[in-house]
Amino acid sequence: MPSLTDLLPIRYPIIMAPMFLVSNTKMLIAASKAGITGCVPALNYRNTNDLRKAILELKDKCEGPFGINLIVNKSNFLYKEQLALCCELKVDYIITSLGSPEETIKQAHAAGVKVFCDVTDLAYAKKVEALGADAIIAVNKEAGGHAGPTSYKELIPQLVQACSIPVISAGGVGNHQQLQDILKLGAAGVSVGSLFIASEESDVSQEYKEACVNYGADDIVMTTKLSGTPCTVINTPYVKQIGTRQNRLEKFLNRHKRLKKWFKALTFYRGMKKLQEAAFSATYKTVWCAGPSIEQVKQIRPVSEIVKQLTHE
Repeated sequence: MPSLTDLLPIRYPIIMAPMFLVSNTKMLIAASKAGITGCVPALNYRNTNDLRKAILELKDKCEGPFGINLIVNKSNFLYKEQLALCCELKVDYIITSLGSPEETIKQAHAAGVKVFCDVTDLAYAKKVEALGADAIIAVNKEAGGHAGPTSYKELIPQLVQACSIPVISAGGVGNHQQLQDILKLGAAGVSVGSLFIASEESDVSQEYKEACVNYGADDIVMTTKLSGTPCTVINTPYVKQIGTRQNRLEKFLNRHKRLKKWFKALTFYRGMKKLQEAAFSATYKTVWCAGPSIEQVKQIRPVSEIVKQLTHE
């Protein structure tokens, strides 16, 4: 099975994971200089013109490959424009999330762009493999954000054995030993996000970065109140106050045949607004997204130092 360093011309088999609101061009440029690759969500840009400017900056300043993360379901109204732009400018790879990657794979491959697909189980992994994905991003229980239901210790060997394309583990890596442990399970590489929230190149608030330093793995909880889909957040006093489960009315609307589509869209919009407000300013109503690997975050450092933590300990 080829390594991520065979798929992409990088020194270390590490993707700086795409993080909603957090990832930016400065972080990806620094990642490329440190010998890894970075990926940024297309939705971190308000419109495709801003996304175009970001891609052109990355093509000009990155010393290696970079990727764009696309939400490929109906909640992303800009999906078709974003995909067309990624193909026009020939980004190195696309990571697909939350939907069928069929159209993305078809158009991207025609443009010479690789496609890696988020999966959380074997059944979906086999589907994206059949569609022609270049690699699988195995989103496991230890991931930050929208985590999967299965631990990497079970999921990675299962996917490696059953699939013939490279498996990249998302979740469970906070230091060099954990990286080695996952590679020994047969993973072609890893996708690491939460460690880089507290980087100097990140534009999130100082309070968000300090929260990643001061809180640990035991402070990470799963909430369905942000997007309707389980999402990991830091268990701040505000999160404790509002709870992590939808109330009776929210559950009813989420299941109602006619209303659930609109309620889910509203829940997602309101949840993303909460994250946005918390990411860039300190308020009492703070919801910070992060994964259990913040256990390994001891200080705010440059991206290059965080990469060294993963590769040279």
